[in-house]
Amino acid sequence: MPDTSMPAPTPKPAPAPARSAPADQRDQMLHAWQSRFTVGRSPSTLALAFMDWSAHLANAPFGTASLGKRAAAQWQRLFQAMLGGTPAIAPKPGDHRFAAAAWAQRPYDLLVQSVLLGEEFWDLAVQTPRGVSRQNKRIVAFQVRQFLDAISPSNIPWLNPEVIAATRASNGRNLAEGLANYLRDQSGAKGASAGFAVGENLAVTPGKIVFRNALIELIQYTPTTKTVAAEPVLIVPAWIMKYYILDLSPENSLVRWLVGQGHTVFMISWRNPDATMRDTSMDDYRVDGVMAAIAEIQNICGGAKIHATGYCLGGTLLSITAAAMARAGDNRLASLSLFAAQTDFTEAGELQLFITEDQLDFLNDIMQTQGYLSAEQMGGAFEMLQSNDLVWSHAIRDYLLGEHDTPFDLMAWNADGTRLPARMHIQYLSRLYLRNDLAEGRFPVDGKPLVLADIGLPFFLVGTERDHIAPWHSVYKLHLLNERDITFVLTSGGHNAGIVSEPGHRNRHFRIRTRPADGHTLGPEEWQATTPPQAGSWWVEWQAWLASRSGRQIAPPKMPAGLGDAPGTYVREH
Repeated sequence: MPDTSMPAPTPKPAPAPARSAPADQRDQMLHAWQSRFTVGRSPSTLALAFMDWSAHLANAPFGTASLGKRAAAQWQRLFQAMLGGTPAIAPKPGDHRFAAAAWAQRPYDLLVQSVLLGEEFWDLAVQTPRGVSRQNKRIVAFQVRQFLDAISPSNIPWLNPEVIAATRASNGRNLAEGLANYLRDQSGAKGASAGFAVGENLAVTPGKIVFRNALIELIQYTPTTKTVAAEPVLIVPAWIMKYYILDLSPENSLVRWLVGQGHTVFMISWRNPDATMRDTSMDDYRVDGVMAAIAEIQNICGGAKIHATGYCLGGTLLSITAAAMARAGDNRLASLSLFAAQTDFTEAGELQLFITEDQLDFLNDIMQTQGYLSAEQMGGAFEMLQSNDLVWSHAIRDYLLGEHDTPFDLMAWNADGTRLPARMHIQYLSRLYLRNDLAEGRFPVDGKPLVLADIGLPFFLVGTERDHIAPWHSVYKLHLLNERDITFVLTSGGHNAGIVSEPGHRNRHFRIRTRPADGHTLGPEEWQATTPPQAGSWWVEWQAWLASRSGRQIAPPKMPAGLGDAPGTYVREH
């Protein structure tokens, strides 16, 4: 086997022109500084959204007056609750801020009622003026919600009965321990990763690094069965996360389970970009990532076709790759499996909230000063999408009650973030999220646009019920873009926990249905209503699907000497 330890990177096309005038460069530095206080959001995007909303509100005096009537009605409801003791309003499903029994006692119950009624009023106020653009209305609603979440009495120590009771019971020790937790988090100590380490109790499925270039390490996992399916499985994870979400602990590792079912499994481990990779493009990820891995797997497996599998952004990239291969007459793939991966971005979830021309220009200025988007910058944006669950509840528990979660494998993985190259990230957001070029036939590869309908492979799609990053309705849209055989699974859980759904995991269920090639396509709501749920793990269904599209059983292909043991070096980069 030739030495592939670190070939020179593929020459990059010329990057988009950067700001050159001194004034522009100073503006760029200003925007990078501003981002420290705005969680990466453009102030002008926020200002324009509020101007749009307030101008329409001012030009609708009768609608605005009706808000006054609504406020008076809410005060009346609160007064009746004070007299009769019957709650005027209940928290929304999933709102756990006031779940403790102490919140149901006077005077805290009235405080809760006033807060919930106030939030109901502002929900209505945001939606009241007609004519506000949909994007701006969503931005205003998000910002108003962030403010209301921040001033919730659950976040104020002297208004939170749980904190008051804990302080009395411990003579203030909870606040001292909370301060210690806060200082630990501010110091950068990874409390979420305590007791977990890659290569020790995470990402421990045995294997070899069989290929390495400037962008990827390719892992081949050691077989555990006497025979394997002739067609290997290639897994393409997203590079916005470390690959071992699919190889966590031994008991919930998709990789280990799949190897145990008699499959030869390969995994791409992406390099964690630094400033030297600022000009790495989406096409570099296709060519030096997926295509390089396919070529190496073919060499190892004697030209066998490959069951290609992509997760999240890795699935989007894999769809692009498969469409380009189909156009070129390249038939090295046997099937395509996409987990929580979008190809149409018209309903791309809450992350779409931040995607405007102005926001992307602001984000580009941030990344040009660094060469990348850091894990902290990206993670902060995701956390604010679910601030009550991911920010405020954490702050109350850790900093006010002095508690701390016991780390577990998924938490440790989540704390092990990655960076994103500047050029790739802007291309990804502008071409896919903003312009939806892939679904609409404008995404270019080698100077010509791709068509997803060209992919002539069977598909296995997985969406998750509570996914706010790749909503299942969005994943389902591939039915409208390709007429081939599509098996769609809707599983319980969210973007990560729904995929890490090993057999034997309690309280898991899924729905599954196949639309044959050229068959009738159901709308997503009709599909869900007419497809009954089944208890258990969808992994079993996927493995059976792979087996039915695989050839004979063969002796496991000989593993090359490799460039070291799994999990390799790239996954350890910080």
